[in-house]
Amino acid sequence: MSRDDRKLFVTASADAGVGLITLARPEKRNALSPETIRQLHDALTAAARDEQVRVVVLRAEGPDFCAGADLESLAGLVDAGADAHRADARAIADLYLAMRSLPKPVIAAVHGRALGGGAGLVTACDIVVAASDAQIGYPEVRIGFVAAVVMAMLRASVPEKAAFELAATGRIAGAGEALRLGLVTRVVPPAEVDGEAMRLAEEIASLPADAVAATKKVFYEVHGLSLTEAFDLGVEANVSARTRPAFREGLTGFLSRRRP
Repeated sequence: MSRDDRKLFVTASADAGVGLITLARPEKRNALSPETIRQLHDALTAAARDEQVRVVVLRAEGPDFCAGADLESLAGLVDAGADAHRADARAIADLYLAMRSLPKPVIAAVHGRALGGGAGLVTACDIVVAASDAQIGYPEVRIGFVAAVVMAMLRASVPEKAAFELAATGRIAGAGEALRLGLVTRVVPPAEVDGEAMRLAEEIASLPADAVAATKKVFYEVHGLSLTEAFDLGVEANVSARTRPAFREGLTGFLSRRRP
């Protein structure tokens, strides 16, 4: 199948600085097949290259955000060798890395279930707006699998023991618990989840793009650094921001508004 003939499991559009990426495989509850992962990666790459896009919203069609890995595709690898399994795992790891390294914030609009790889997508996003009916979990252990690729992000997002319990038991967290643990940013009624995600995206899109990109870059790069290294990184990022036109214009505008 050529790239032009393949079925679209992911759609993308852009307007007013916001790139909208939609999981569009509702009949499979947006399960992450290899093709879905490729299309998601392509959509993120396009958003990164589009200078008009300043923030990305990831949403989904159907009753669930993403039910996880496509088990039919995974079953086809049961008797495969280690190299095939490695390539399959590498693809999802590269997708999460693309989300985190995208120089633009990624906001998830989550409803219904986000399980396994779907929970990984949620964890990889920078901001998560969840519907009050959302359910998030890493149930891989229940089928003899391991939520291994997402582990670093999960541990950075959730207190250690709570993160271990989620990964080791595979139990599902409701929206309220996910908010308390730090898996999601805010919880809203189901009818409002897409609108709230877009409102946040439009707010961020109105801010200086260089400053937002630098904020995301430094935010993730300081993780794991010593305090001295983190300060050094912050100083250099500060210097870079101060030498850009957006800072000069923003400072001048702020001071002019303060004058009587």
